[in-house]
Amino acid sequence: GIAFNHYTALLQFDPNNPVLSNWLAFTQEFLSKFGIFDTVAEVEENLFNPQMHNNKHFTTFIVCFEWEAYKTGWNYNALHFALCHALPQQIKDVLHLTPKQTTYDGYKALIIQVDQRY
Repeated sequence: GIAFNHYTALLQFDPNNPVLSNWLAFTQEFLSKFGIFDTVAEVEENLFNPQMHNNKHFTTFIVCFEWEAYKTGWNYNALHFALCHALPQQIKDVLHLTPKQTTYDGYKALIIQVDQRY
């Protein structure tokens, strides 16, 4: 990422910079430029931004979604809600006409069936 690029630039172009030899200077430099890194918060934010686009297949989308989702530690109800939020409207419209699924895996299987019809 960008923090790594900054670190690499310091190593290459300013190897005597105190940031590279002093922990306090290092943390101050990187916190001031990039903030605190919070993987779970970042992943949680990302779960509400992705959208499955109409030209994507659900099976491709769900792999990326779950790669991020499982890092949060959320339960299946929360994952179900986030997944529903990310679906395109045409799939949501069909899901409203189907029986409600009681499990997350059942919900995914139903979405796969709906997606295959488009």
